[in-house]
Amino acid sequence: MSTPRRSPKRPAIRTASAAPGRCADRPADRSADDEIWPRVTRELADDLAVDALARDRAGKAPFDEVARLQEAGLPALLTAPGPSRRGADLRAACAVVREISAADSSVGELLAHHYALSWSSRFFGPAHDTGDTRSPRALSLDVCTAEERWLLAGGVEPPRAESDPGLVLTPADGPGGGWILDGRRTFASGVTVADRLVVGARPGGTGDLLVVLVDPAHPGVFTDAGTDRVGQRLAGAGTVTFDHVPVDPGHVLGALPHDEHAVAPFTTLAPLALRLLLVQVGLGIAEGALAEARDISRAGQAGPVPGDPAGGPSASGGAAPVGAGDDPYLLLAYGELATAAHAAAAVVERATDALARGLLAEWALGLEERADIAVLVAAAETVSGRAAVHITTRILELVDGTAGADSRSGGPGFDRFWRNARALTAPTQAAHRLRDIGDHYLNGTHARLTLLA
Repeated sequence: MSTPRRSPKRPAIRTASAAPGRCADRPADRSADDEIWPRVTRELADDLAVDALARDRAGKAPFDEVARLQEAGLPALLTAPGPSRRGADLRAACAVVREISAADSSVGELLAHHYALSWSSRFFGPAHDTGDTRSPRALSLDVCTAEERWLLAGGVEPPRAESDPGLVLTPADGPGGGWILDGRRTFASGVTVADRLVVGARPGGTGDLLVVLVDPAHPGVFTDAGTDRVGQRLAGAGTVTFDHVPVDPGHVLGALPHDEHAVAPFTTLAPLALRLLLVQVGLGIAEGALAEARDISRAGQAGPVPGDPAGGPSASGGAAPVGAGDDPYLLLAYGELATAAHAAAAVVERATDALARGLLAEWALGLEERADIAVLVAAAETVSGRAAVHITTRILELVDGTAGADSRSGGPGFDRFWRNARALTAPTQAAHRLRDIGDHYLNGTHARLTLLA
């Protein structure tokens, strides 16, 4: 393992910060359904696709990729929706993440984590009896993220092992109060290039989890980049060490009760939102691989008519070469794979609509509604994960057969899709998801209200 290094500031990526309320002319203030954003997303996806393979092979930290995102304004757009037409709703965010992932799924994963974390002060901040759940603190994260053009990374879920203390907060000395953050944790995406980290830590290592905002440029923050990943190599994963890092009271975004029975259903949408956004990444991988394979097959060399291995003359006496687009077995294969992609997309869209309604309900969300959303997200994970792995595996065979590529070496870069699909879906236990779906369907049992994604 390489020696942990102090987290660097990204060169030539950050833009000058404007005072609050001075962002009216920035892309972040345009509504997510404005016609500009589909065009910006499409152009950025096309740009990323051009050199996606070369960048994947190089495996460098995604400074260049984040620079392209910042230039397009996507981190500022992909924040929780708020006033002044700022931010993006879930459906718009999913569409952006999915299209970017079709071109470069590592960049799609960066955006997925960023958008999910932008909701942190909404999920974990205080609710108010007035009906306005967006307190000044709850608004601060997404507003600052948009105005300052931050890229967020990190994770708020508690440690899986009881023996793991995770990140620990201790009260800071002095009249200003606040906390001191210590500990070490590995994150799946973005920490090597993030502008701000959103992390969960326990005071004294026990009790309720506090969600805090940390500047990775602080001298006490050290990052060890994860460079040995099988797939998603440019997602900016790494292990972060926090060594006596001060946390201002104003940077505490909210809290997660230690007792899961005290957690509001709306708060438990946090892991579901991240899971669904990562589902969009996986679906984007499948669709991107399928589209690139189609282009290769269309350009394939003409071959003999199926059933005529010698490639001799046809019954009419003339030569009868057949292009790749006329091969009935190839058509059958693409029909199967396109159907798998369409079926997965339909399941994912249903889960997206349900979660979008849950986010709009906010603190009025009930247990039954939350359980239904959890089941739909689990179904989307299962169906899309299987489809992504199946499609990217079969495409290696198709490209090998139609373009003369060697599937053992990945051909013209199609191993990238397969590796990324495997790396993204491996942490998800399909059997566990199916068991939860079956238990809910058969017995009406609710999935646990947990913050573990």
